[in-house]
Amino acid sequence: MEIDVLDEKKDKIIFELKGASHTICNALKNELWNDSHVKTATYAVKHPLVNVPKMIVETDGTNPRKVVADAAKRLKKTCEKFESEFSKEVK
Repeated sequence: MEIDVLDEKKDKIIFELKGASHTICNALKNELWNDSHVKTATYAVKHPLVNVPKMIVETDGTNPRKVVADAAKRLKKTCEKFESEFSKEVK
């Protein structure tokens, strides 16, 4: 997956997630909404054949790059916990 920042301001970041699917975009969007500093968290895919999601994150003034990085870390931790719990059930 490749991340291209298209626009970045004090309270807003717009970036593309090349190689990402709706699955990761929805998970990241939902995790971003758990942050009280997030005012807007959404993404769009302009055309299904091109499939390059563009994500928009707007904050209350908190560094949006940090907010996205923190959400990604929380999401990673959640996935690792799920994998661990699921592995216990399979054995």
